[in-house]
Amino acid sequence: FSYDVFASLPHMERGVAKVLGGDPKGNNFLYTNGKSVIIRNIENPAIADVYTEHPHQVIVAKYAPSGFYIASGDVSGKIRIWDTTQKEHLLKYEYQPFGGKIKDIAWTEDSKRVAVVGEGVCVCVCGAVFLWDSGSSVGEIVGHSKIINSVDIKQTRPYRLVTGSDDNCTTFLEGPPFKFKCTISDHSRFVNCVRFSPDGNRYASAGADGQIFLYEGKTGEKLGSLGGEKAHDGGIYAVSWSPDSTQLISASGDKTVKLWDVGSGTAVTTFNLGSDVLDQQLGCLWQKNHLLSVSLSGYINYLDRSNPDRPLRTIKGHTKSIQCLTVHKTDGRSSIYSASHDGHINILHGENEGFVRKGHSNLVSRMAVDESGRLVTCSMDDTVRYTDLSKRDASDVVKMDMQPKCVSVGPGGLAVTVCIGQLVLLKDKKKLFTLDSLGYEPEAAAVHPGGGAVAVGGADGKVRLYSVQGNTLKDDGKVLEVQGPVTDMSYSPDGAFLAVTDEKKVITVFTVADGYTEKSEFYGHHAKVVCLSWSPDNEHFATGGMDMMVYVWTASDPDKRIKIPDAHRLHHVSGLAWLNPNTLVTTSHDACVKQWNLKN
Repeated sequence: FSYDVFASLPHMERGVAKVLGGDPKGNNFLYTNGKSVIIRNIENPAIADVYTEHPHQVIVAKYAPSGFYIASGDVSGKIRIWDTTQKEHLLKYEYQPFGGKIKDIAWTEDSKRVAVVGEGVCVCVCGAVFLWDSGSSVGEIVGHSKIINSVDIKQTRPYRLVTGSDDNCTTFLEGPPFKFKCTISDHSRFVNCVRFSPDGNRYASAGADGQIFLYEGKTGEKLGSLGGEKAHDGGIYAVSWSPDSTQLISASGDKTVKLWDVGSGTAVTTFNLGSDVLDQQLGCLWQKNHLLSVSLSGYINYLDRSNPDRPLRTIKGHTKSIQCLTVHKTDGRSSIYSASHDGHINILHGENEGFVRKGHSNLVSRMAVDESGRLVTCSMDDTVRYTDLSKRDASDVVKMDMQPKCVSVGPGGLAVTVCIGQLVLLKDKKKLFTLDSLGYEPEAAAVHPGGGAVAVGGADGKVRLYSVQGNTLKDDGKVLEVQGPVTDMSYSPDGAFLAVTDEKKVITVFTVADGYTEKSEFYGHHAKVVCLSWSPDNEHFATGGMDMMVYVWTASDPDKRIKIPDAHRLHHVSGLAWLNPNTLVTTSHDACVKQWNLKN
């Protein structure tokens, strides 16, 4: 099936530099999040590709100068070198140069040698240089007493290699084979980034002391510093040179990026990215005429030289695993709303937009849009929030007594929230009625589109029916049996069917008209089914499971199904929603949103 991917943002940590990789042809850029490497088109970042073959969290990825391969390194010390030319990204080689987190990677200009540095199991082994096709060592990275944060290799002969470390020093090596030449101790705090200019004449080192020093590329001799006494008021996390080697940009914790003229050592432009702690700048990349920086929030900023206080564009999205999603149509335009592990809610219509306000402070477990155009969300912060989608700047908070797991909306401002051991009936942003001492643990609920009935699924593998009478919920005394503990449930949009998913890999569909007596069972998932969504056509529904599979089923025929294997490779599907009868949206713990075209 053809699909569009709305990729995750980089995974960010406060005080930790983020390395962005540039494509030698200038078309794409690279970063990492979780176990994924994300390749994005620099002109149109909506075009993205995701590599998910690492078994551990990936820290850094860099293109070979040839452009045909990417080397990526993870927290376990594994380096994978894989093909960029084909969609399958076939693995070419895999190496383990040392045990421990890999923090940076550099290639020689002939794409034949790779240098990697990071946190070794012991301080004596924090780096390695080897031949890309055999793994044979071509030198020794020594001279540091702490972890190595950064490495770069001069892209012209004679080759030189430079590293920067938490011991406040840089080392300079000659080669190949690369041999230690000298240690340089100009910085007074951690060295976060070292980079050679593209012409090889100079290299720059940037540190947590706010300093950028320049050195001669061939000899390592100090040439001076940028910005006089200090380049930035805060620590500097990254530098990136212009293609002509005359300028560079630097990203700092002082929430600015500066553009430097290297010849005069002065700042030409200072880009101000905000005042919030999340606006700290932890990475940057100069590629062709694009100047990119990454904020602690994960947002990717395209810097505007003619307007330094406002980026040309900012790419938004999720940095943490997505837990749920919903779709809403206004004025003929569909928007996708997704919510993540950190409480962040994102809006997608063509491009990620993000919510401007601070919402939930913890994992958002379920979301739905009611008929008044309000986004209703429940979270592990023990609240249900109502957000008016026409304004988006403020939300009304309803505090729950217990942690909510699920919310379902009905007509007339009605909503039912499933909390631990409780059912709560809400209307127009207020609690009406709480039902506790249930005698079972509720897991999911669905309000009938007609509004009078509510189905509640329990951990005991039973579905109980309730009716809304005035301002109360009344137990109808009707119990439906399914195969195992209920994970999700939903009525079809026309209210004709109730579909229930369970932990025993089965989906059960009840026909509402005959008093729920007629039921069909749907088999196919190899693991727990976790989410379900009905198509607007009332005939098809989709399910997602821990087996990483998505199935599209036909309600009238359990044998008729469409299978989407590996919907989010190596990550289970966390949410499903339909944009229209031919387009399904899926989300996952890989923090990506995918839009599937099922027409063909």
